Amino acid sequence: MRLDRIYTRGGDNGETSLGDGARTPKFHIRVKAFGGTDEANAAIGVALLHIDDPEVRGILSEVQNDLFDLGADLCVPESPESTRSRLRTSAKQVETLEHHIDRVNEALSPLTSFILPGGTPASAYLHLARTIVRRAERDVVELAAHESVNEEALKYINRLSDLLFVLCRYLNERGAGDVLWKPGANR
Repeated sequence: MRLDRIYTRGGDNGETSLGDGARTPKFHIRVKAFGGTDEANAAIGVALLHIDDPEVRGILSEVQNDLFDLGADLCVPESPESTRSRLRTSAKQVETLEHHIDRVNEALSPLTSFILPGGTPASAYLHLARTIVRRAERDVVELAAHESVNEEALKYINRLSDLLFVLCRYLNERGAGDVLWKPGANR
């Protein structure tokens, strides 16, 4: 891929091109869905500025690349007539997330309460990324309610917020530094 021109003027009237060349309004749910994955990716990039752990950095670097794959998947509507092979999120990418979730979760102290976003700066920024992923997931689910969406894309975005949750806890001294919710504490 080579990008020589950064601006095209093609979006000046409120439309954008999808990956298959079709034009659509920038407010279309498909654009919201892949835009949300881009926003989540940026939030993970900010969180990485505060993360020193090499294993967590490696996992999140994989995730950032996978989020670009997910965006590429979402920006091209599925079409049974298409003869061109498109980049789609795969079951292997979902399985990799599940493997990371299981492995990281084993190192955590058991949950005794819901936790509040916070703790270390790294965890707090990753919690913010997690909530952005959840919003992106809602947009992908909404898109899937109206148009065909790769089911592995849906699974991936759902698992990703789970992974970010366990990584937040891991970065909070493996759960020991979690900020616990105290129901009704301020009534």
